[in-house]
Amino acid sequence: MRKTGIVVPCYNEAKRINPDLFLVALEMEPNLSFLFVDDGSTDDTFSILEAIREKNPAQVDILQLEYNRGKAEAVRLGMLKAIDGLFDNVGYWDADLATPLEVISDYCNLLDSSDVTVVLGSRVRLLGRSIQRNPLRHYVGRIFATCASLLIDIVVYDTQCGAKIFKNVEPLRKVFWKPFKVNWTFDVELLARFSVITGYTPSQVCSNWYEYPLNEWTDVKGSKVKFKDYIIAVLEFCVLFVCLRTPDRKRYKSYLLDSD
Repeated sequence: MRKTGIVVPCYNEAKRINPDLFLVALEMEPNLSFLFVDDGSTDDTFSILEAIREKNPAQVDILQLEYNRGKAEAVRLGMLKAIDGLFDNVGYWDADLATPLEVISDYCNLLDSSDVTVVLGSRVRLLGRSIQRNPLRHYVGRIFATCASLLIDIVVYDTQCGAKIFKNVEPLRKVFWKPFKVNWTFDVELLARFSVITGYTPSQVCSNWYEYPLNEWTDVKGSKVKFKDYIIAVLEFCVLFVCLRTPDRKRYKSYLLDSD
């Protein structure tokens, strides 16, 4: 088996993606591979991704979607391809590299040397760490994270950090098999799916999960998150509440376990 496959969803990232950083990471770590998912970009994103692949075809692959399907679906389709790619560890990473690629090795060390099965990046503003976030987004994020923890019954500090890696074991494929019911808040639904699918309590499911406090995270300019997206997030929370906290949970579980 190859070691680690990282899915990088990309939508109109031509002005923000840094090819050199990805290529240096691959040169430093021969067991690392990137699967870029071009989510129907209308700028030069695909050309840039092609250039990266041409320089290292052994460690770079591209999944091109015909039209923009949203980050949740781009990540889901990329993860399914990575899961089937015989990697020990699979995960996804934001293309703007707000979380530095160097952290991937730290994540994998945890996965390889312990019973940890899921590592989640956590943007905790502690002394000695460089976590540079827009103040408004930070405080809105704290409210969001609290609501998410209550919704999925898992005490998690940061559900939305776009840097997560999983051991490539069951039930991971089932978690990503069906399209998410939401888009902007798909990370919350993703975490909730583990307990829905396995039937275990949230505490049992996350007993081997680890939140990794990042040493560095930068709020990169050019984010596509707008004010209206916060409104959408509230509406999506309502959708998830119905799926996870009402009698409709049985129908949602049937949806996830249906193999068709």
